[in-house]
Amino acid sequence: MTPRLRQVARADTDDALTLAMYDLLFGDRDPVAEPGTSDGTPGDWWTVFSLVPDVLKHAVDGILLYQSPTRRLDPLLRELAQSRVGWVSGSQFVYSQHCKSLRAMDVGEEMINAVPHWAAASCFDDLQRMVLAYTDCLALDLGRVPDGLMEGLKEHLSDEEILELTYITSMYLQMAVMSRALHTEWDATPERVVEVFVEGADNAAERRPGHRPERRS
Repeated sequence: MTPRLRQVARADTDDALTLAMYDLLFGDRDPVAEPGTSDGTPGDWWTVFSLVPDVLKHAVDGILLYQSPTRRLDPLLRELAQSRVGWVSGSQFVYSQHCKSLRAMDVGEEMINAVPHWAAASCFDDLQRMVLAYTDCLALDLGRVPDGLMEGLKEHLSDEEILELTYITSMYLQMAVMSRALHTEWDATPERVVEVFVEGADNAAERRPGHRPERRS
């Protein structure tokens, strides 16, 4: 599958940031004609976001912000949250990329593999578990966070660290949602939930037990 929006070829842009990112990620190739980045992604997130250069700049600025050495938040906590938000939002792209980031930090495979089922895993310490629970509140409950969880976080993290955690995790929830909606990178997948028709079976809902057919006038 391909992205749902048009991609920007190298020859079709004169935007300095777009061309700089193309050079960095694709060398001298045209990323539309010859897709593929060094970490194995198609790279079409970049070619789609390049449709609107100031949107691309805003996104790149966000990436630079979370990677800045001025951040107070422990990078391990940040990456646990980013990988978890990718998982719960169903974005293969965000989840996969931040599993790779955890691995680059020499995090063990046991912990990386446990991100999807963190609540049943014993490899996380108390703070890591609270960060993962907080991530679920942001992504699944849209910011509804119990007082007890916030109080627990505040026993370990400063207000500044909690703000960074909230902002970065929510930013990557947005990235995940956009990637799925636009079918970029590894989120270019067919709809999984479709009606299953069974060959040789009666697929007429009106004849199923308990079904009440609509009255027709």
